[in-house]
Amino acid sequence: MSLCPDGCLDAAAKLLLPLYAEPHRAYHNATHVHALLKLSDAHADLARDPLAVRLAIWFHDAVYDTALQDNEERSACLAEQTLSEWRCDAALISSVASKVRATAGHRWEDGDPDTAMFLDLDLSVLSAPEAVYDRYAQQIAEEYGWVPRSVYSAGRAQVLRGFLSRPHLYFTQRFRAQWEALARANLQRELHSLSEAPADGR
Repeated sequence: MSLCPDGCLDAAAKLLLPLYAEPHRAYHNATHVHALLKLSDAHADLARDPLAVRLAIWFHDAVYDTALQDNEERSACLAEQTLSEWRCDAALISSVASKVRATAGHRWEDGDPDTAMFLDLDLSVLSAPEAVYDRYAQQIAEEYGWVPRSVYSAGRAQVLRGFLSRPHLYFTQRFRAQWEALARANLQRELHSLSEAPADGR
């Protein structure tokens, strides 16, 4: 019996919510997933294949361990295996997996406008009000709590500089107009705070 397409979103929630409840997830948890689902609904007019976008949201952080280097690939493989078992269409499986893999570098390279939308939604937090952004930055630091503070700060600063060096943070015109300036201001502010933070020897 095929779960796809009618039952696959409910099945994804049932399968993946326990993973998103893992205790080491301070940010990459169910709250993050539901926020993206809500955003995808608010901007549903942009999606050519809303089901692919929603499934990508569910699967994109299914595997999340800050000690691993291949979370995105593992998550994409889980999506491929699971959606195949649910007898989803091959084109849908490929689309979802491509979107999940794109989060590894947050680069839009598959030519699918839905992937651009999905990647932009995933980085929507960068444009949040300062207090919300600061909480997000704190949660990311918590997820890397096992890393010495000085090492984390250096690595995080490198990530922030990488984003700031891009011509655009957002690929979709609507999100670029709404979010780009706010996101860059937040990234610059966090980068400045990292440069001022004292090393604590962790």
